[in-house]
Amino acid sequence: MLSYTLTVLLDGISYGMILFIISVGLTVTMGLMRVVNLAHGSFAMIGGYVTAYLTQNGYNFYLGIVAAMIVSGILGGLCEMTIYRPLYRKGELAQVLLTIGVVFVSIALITAVFGAFPYPMIFPDHLNQLVDIGFRTYPAYRLFVIVVGAIIAGSLWYLVEYSLFGAKLRAAVDNSNMARAVGLNVNFLFTATFVAGSALAALGGAIGAGMLSLEPTYALKHIVLFLVVVIVGGEGSFKGSFVAALALGIIDTAGKYLIPEIATYLLYIAVFILLLWRPQGLLPPRSAA
Repeated sequence: MLSYTLTVLLDGISYGMILFIISVGLTVTMGLMRVVNLAHGSFAMIGGYVTAYLTQNGYNFYLGIVAAMIVSGILGGLCEMTIYRPLYRKGELAQVLLTIGVVFVSIALITAVFGAFPYPMIFPDHLNQLVDIGFRTYPAYRLFVIVVGAIIAGSLWYLVEYSLFGAKLRAAVDNSNMARAVGLNVNFLFTATFVAGSALAALGGAIGAGMLSLEPTYALKHIVLFLVVVIVGGEGSFKGSFVAALALGIIDTAGKYLIPEIATYLLYIAVFILLLWRPQGLLPPRSAA
């Protein structure tokens, strides 16, 4: 029984880590920059497809991830400068309509280039092995996902809370006019943030392809999950998104193991209860709290 419980817990944590890595960029753009970017999943999808294409053509898996992060990062920066920047002072409806349009464009492009069927990811042999973790053998791939997620979470927490860049970003978001008055390049900060968020989404899309399969409708199919992580965690809260992603990952995984008949609904029931209990999110930013 203990072995079974620990297995469910590890599976839930690995799934939650994928949700966190992909969603954390949306936490910044939606929670801090106040941009409802429904196209965020498109950058994860693109990252996954780029990595899968390169690995299928003989390239190293990790080099494929780096290439995917670069491609998605550049696309994210270009979109910020050309599409999103004019929307900063627009209402949420304009942002939703434009970004959902970007989603459908990305679906059409992926379908035209890679076809309408799921696209397989080739993982390296060492990630396809089983590792002895004491109470059982466990897939090396899921352990890899957990380690990468923990590293990303720790790095982002330090970057936002204690680095000069994090302080500048928070200042630019709180009062962009004052930030410009004291010499901060607000446009550069926002573009850099979009680039980083898109690159992280690509990382999540690539390493998470073993759990969230790559298909043309990926960006539309999973965007609700990414939004749920941001809202339940607390808009603009990295710690909140991390806790929410892990909690939702464990709840969803446990539901599929224990009561698969209602597992699809269990996640949203949990979200409903959590938001009734904490409408501002589990760990909202201090200003929101």
